Amino acid sequence: MSERTKFLIVGGLAGLANGLFGAGGGLFLVPLLAGWCTLDRRAAFATSVAVILPLSAVSAAVYWLHGALDLTAALPYLIGGAAGGLVAGRVFRRVRLVWLRRVFGLFILYGGVRAVLLL
Repeated sequence: MSERTKFLIVGGLAGLANGLFGAGGGLFLVPLLAGWCTLDRRAAFATSVAVILPLSAVSAAVYWLHGALDLTAALPYLIGGAAGGLVAGRVFRRVRLVWLRRVFGLFILYGGVRAVLLL
């Protein structure tokens, strides 16, 4: 299978997760880009962030068109998220890869436990 095909499949999975769950594309992107597509771990994290923006914009547009998005309610989260993204982008290279993997794993574990126990 060609690299391009792999990237298209991984992107499709990320878009599907993002559209269905409102987020979560990075859950697929990071492990698949690093493992199946053989990207460097740091490149997989950075690529995931770059891909999630357009995926989220498309998902938000679909939700908005169906009347399910309250932009006024979302604005404070957007501002906070942008500030957090700026800070994280500046410290990304300074954080050891092992800690990035551990924190990412903890977020996945936390999200999984909440999804199973708090539904």
